[in-house]
Amino acid sequence: MPRPDRTATTDRTARVAKIQKANQAAERRRGVMIWGSATVVVALVVGAVVFAVLRDSPATADLSGVQSYTYEAAVHEPTPIEYTENPPVGGPHNAAWWNCGVYDQELPREHVVHSLEHGAVWLTYQPSLPADQVELLTELGDDDYMIVSPMADQDSPVVATSWGNQLALDTADEKSLRAFIREYKQGPDTPELGAACTGGTASDLVQRS
Repeated sequence: MPRPDRTATTDRTARVAKIQKANQAAERRRGVMIWGSATVVVALVVGAVVFAVLRDSPATADLSGVQSYTYEAAVHEPTPIEYTENPPVGGPHNAAWWNCGVYDQELPREHVVHSLEHGAVWLTYQPSLPADQVELLTELGDDDYMIVSPMADQDSPVVATSWGNQLALDTADEKSLRAFIREYKQGPDTPELGAACTGGTASDLVQRS
């Protein structure tokens, strides 16, 4: 019987080992490529989401259009008052504040200015504002220290007002409005921070449901 060729056997074993090693290396490269591609996809998705959130965040809204005014607080007048700004942003006002809420009718300005003194934000709009924008204002007004009402004689379609600060807008821009509310509701210019916006007066006007 012929003796086995040990050299040939060793060569075959070496070739098999080399092939197995090459296959293992290829599998590792494929795994790295798959995980790398998945990581890139996840990073792109996360990046897109973060970009969208930041783009729509009130924190990135431009509030450079806010006009600021200085008025003395705690000046009560029982008679009608003629204000310089429309809507008014501060000044003398009625001793009774107006209850915060959303209203379908125009409100007595002397009372609402007192609510501004307590830290409320007042969103007013021209009656011709499209219904979907009015609905957005209504949603924004469904919170504490918020008043929403129409105002026929204001110059801009939508105006956001706090004590001493005002932003006029051509549309009910949600991003800008939320930024204004976050910045100025119970904000640093509030003369009577934390004072009530309920338990005042609302006359016979009914809040919008």
